[in-house]
Amino acid sequence: MEPRDLDGVMAIEKISFPTPWSRKLFAEELGREFSDALVAVPAQEGAILGYAICWTVADESHLLNIAVHPDARGRAVGGELVRECIRRGARAGARRIHLEVRAGNEPALRLYRREGFSFVGIRKGYYTDTGEDAILLSREISKSDAV
Repeated sequence: MEPRDLDGVMAIEKISFPTPWSRKLFAEELGREFSDALVAVPAQEGAILGYAICWTVADESHLLNIAVHPDARGRAVGGELVRECIRRGARAGARRIHLEVRAGNEPALRLYRREGFSFVGIRKGYYTDTGEDAILLSREISKSDAV
């Protein structure tokens, strides 16, 4: 992700979440040493299809934010972004990756299960905008994930 990508990222963010991250927050991620800010763009340099923000600190990664444009959902974009976050975490020495997902987000829960994440717990009322619970998921990262 680069500053020139922020218009496309913000458009997806605003249609994907009831309380979107601010442009400033995304811009701050671009300068963090431990943050991987990714965008998915088609080979023909079209519009941004999706994005992900993941951190790796010490031996853990955390997937903070991920979204795919509604027109690109169901086309494996989300899976590619998740796998790239795992890959980057593995290369940085992470041994686990964690994430929170809204309890009612069934498509995301299916994606994370397909990618090997398992249930860790529930964070009651985690999402202050709706009061919805978060499902905490985690997955081991192995050396083979680095390729």
